[in-house]
Amino acid sequence: MAKRSAPTTGTMSEDHKSALAQGRAEGRAVRRYLEALEAHKPKRGRKRTVESMKARLAGIEEAIGDAPPLERLQLVQERMDLEEEIASAGNKPDLAALENGFVSAAAAYSTRKGISYTAWRELGVPAAALKRANISRSNG
Repeated sequence: MAKRSAPTTGTMSEDHKSALAQGRAEGRAVRRYLEALEAHKPKRGRKRTVESMKARLAGIEEAIGDAPPLERLQLVQERMDLEEEIASAGNKPDLAALENGFVSAAAAYSTRKGISYTAWRELGVPAAALKRANISRSNG
């Protein structure tokens, strides 16, 4: 039977702790930026404005009273969705600040995780942001 080595004491060096903290911070900056890009990706078709959503809400209120039960159910859900969308319309993240955080973290994150320029671009990261982060096509 093979002999087991003694268990480690569970202590990490300050350098290791610092590297872990830096990795978490970089990952957070990258994740927040990618989530903001995803949430604010341009959508096809006509842009919905708060005014157009309010007009639709008024139309729903007119139609809801006379609608059959299943249609009323759909109208109630649409009303709830519109109210939520109107309420969150002013809560847009500061994309410039998130991009600055991404730029600071992306090069080290890319190197550590083996992420290529092409992968970033496929997720919608603008070429200008990658250039600012010193990530080029030649990096992978």
